[in-house]
Amino acid sequence: MTDITQILMATMTLIMSMITAFLIPYLKEKIGEKKFAELSRWVSVAVTAAEQIYVGSGRGTEKKQYVLEFLNSKGFTVDTNVLDNLIESAVYAMKNGV
Repeated sequence: MTDITQILMATMTLIMSMITAFLIPYLKEKIGEKKFAELSRWVSVAVTAAEQIYVGSGRGTEKKQYVLEFLNSKGFTVDTNVLDNLIESAVYAMKNGV
């Protein structure tokens, strides 16, 4: 089990590095640095709120729906794949104290 955990952590670290190296600069260029910073801040707020509201495992769909509705209420309409990556990045950062 320990080997699997280490492999999963290494994989998540690699994925987060790839997002940081490629996705974030692409998004900054595409939507503008100021708009991206604002979107990232609201994603972090929404993810943190969803984690507090929907406690327990197996509630990922509810959490994601909450985040999407929250961002829509703030006027953000972003490609779903891009938003998924931002959400995953925010969850990872929150859980790992980044």
